[in-house]
Amino acid sequence: MMKKPIFTGSAVAVVTPFTETGVNFEVLAELCEFHIANGTDAIVVAGTTGEASTMPDHEHLATIDFVVKTVAGRIPVIAGTGSNDTRHAVELSKKAEALGVDGLLCVTPYYNKASQEGLYRHFKAVADAVNIPMILYNVPSRTGMNINPETIARLAHLPNINGLKECKLEQVPDVVYQCAHTINLYSGEDAFVMPMLSYGGKGVISVIANIVPQQTHDMVEAYLSGDTAEATRIQTSLVPLIKAMFSDVNPIPVKYALAQMGFGVGDCRMPLCEPNEATAKHILKTMADFQLI
Repeated sequence: MMKKPIFTGSAVAVVTPFTETGVNFEVLAELCEFHIANGTDAIVVAGTTGEASTMPDHEHLATIDFVVKTVAGRIPVIAGTGSNDTRHAVELSKKAEALGVDGLLCVTPYYNKASQEGLYRHFKAVADAVNIPMILYNVPSRTGMNINPETIARLAHLPNINGLKECKLEQVPDVVYQCAHTINLYSGEDAFVMPMLSYGGKGVISVIANIVPQQTHDMVEAYLSGDTAEATRIQTSLVPLIKAMFSDVNPIPVKYALAQMGFGVGDCRMPLCEPNEATAKHILKTMADFQLI
């Protein structure tokens, strides 16, 4: 039986605004209000786009806490709590649950990798430690690790495993076949929202929603309400913007774009750095074409 999704539509993988010394909570509040006013259906805080990998635990948790309090139940808040250390993922997930998040987003263990059995045990340990729904995050291009469809099917039987953010799109048909609709699917790629929805997906966890929240929401809503022509129009019209936002390592371009839109998001933390001159020029031209600046 299909579990009730944490959200349907467009969830923004929100950037974390930084100062020299920490998180810029004032700007983070601005971003939350911007998303609520512009159709975003859920906020994912402290994920890849939020640069969680460079945030110590106290900062990571303070950021989650702030977003939960700022959003105040108006839309779901999902916290990134993944780690390549199972004990650390469990600890972060329990603390995020205590802060009042609506769900968790847990990435596959990276660098040390794991067998499929190890992946199953890793995610089961996290799911067993909490009482809130969890979305698995499969992004082999960053982690060097794939959750095979058979393993996803095993995990889908666990009550708290609610969804899958899938970036390996070629395995989606097999995932749907193996899972028999027991897990909620979300696209992890902005360029492939429509294919995911056509397989019964519930939406997208999006990078471009940081700068075009309304269009990203509208695309999913159009598809789910039966207007596939309009959804296709939006998806294809966003192609140049999606290309620009992935012209360098995420979140370098999207953070640069938000700064041009007047949000004081600050720089990415090292080892990420600003885009080079040619990339910056390309981003600016694309943003101008989309009337974002």
